[in-house]
Amino acid sequence: MTVTLIPGTRRTRPPSVQPREARRSRPALRRTAVAWLFLAPFAVVFLLYTAIPTVAALGFSLTDLRGADLRTPFAVNFTGLENYARLFQDETFVRDILNTALFVAVGVPLTMGIGFALALTLNSGIRRLRGVFRTVFFAPVVTNVVAVALIWQYAFNADGTVNKVLGAVGLGGPNWLDDPNLAMPVVILLGVWRNFGTAMVLFLAGLQAIPQDVYEAASLDGAGRWRQLRHITLPLLLPTTLMVSVLLTVFYLQVFDEPYLLTGGGPLGSTESVALYTYRQFGSGEFGTSSAASFVMLVLVAVVSVVQFRLLRSRT
Repeated sequence: MTVTLIPGTRRTRPPSVQPREARRSRPALRRTAVAWLFLAPFAVVFLLYTAIPTVAALGFSLTDLRGADLRTPFAVNFTGLENYARLFQDETFVRDILNTALFVAVGVPLTMGIGFALALTLNSGIRRLRGVFRTVFFAPVVTNVVAVALIWQYAFNADGTVNKVLGAVGLGGPNWLDDPNLAMPVVILLGVWRNFGTAMVLFLAGLQAIPQDVYEAASLDGAGRWRQLRHITLPLLLPTTLMVSVLLTVFYLQVFDEPYLLTGGGPLGSTESVALYTYRQFGSGEFGTSSAASFVMLVLVAVVSVVQFRLLRSRT
């Protein structure tokens, strides 16, 4: 085969055509590498302090590991689900589950109710000093819990501020923190006081996201404040309500600071939570039992969260 060249022209090689996919993949690979580079610190921290300890705790919960066994790790025996079965045969653990359920059943609605009422007031009735009141109401969230617990211990002591106020109006105050029937309401009240600011801020953000045109149209149609609240505010606030409900439920299921600092779980275990039970088991060297209790708490949090999502997201 012969090739004829036209005079005045020269033979050129066809340019090496690089696939578009290859040319486009280089910037994509570079962006992916940069993204992983920024994610690397978080990934390392997550692996070291969350993923690996979680897997290790799951393994511990299936063994009879105790504090004395740390020196002789080969003496640890695999026990399967024996720790979990022993937990539900323990009257103390069952009592602590009921106490935790009481924290959730009372604390979550009360915190959400107070937070929503304050948010509604700040959004509609108080506008000029909204920032000041929002800061004041949110202050308990960021206040040191140890200092707060000490103040509450003094206030609800037998000779504390609360009883002095009751005595001033002719009422005799009990010893709140030493009474099994009264200690739990005080601990729940402390939890509500510490968390209603979070609910208030989230509800306020949700209220401010609702278009005002909807309320103006409802007013023109003759809808009053109550009907606007029932048919406009509450339905449009369901996504925020879902988020606040899940966050508060997770907090109260894992409640630890309030009963530990205020009553130490007493009197007679009336304020001891599952988290406090797990802490005590770990402190006494029962690592297997403590790990099993922590995973029971994890399952409780997951189940309750899923139920809340299904109930509220269907309406949302």
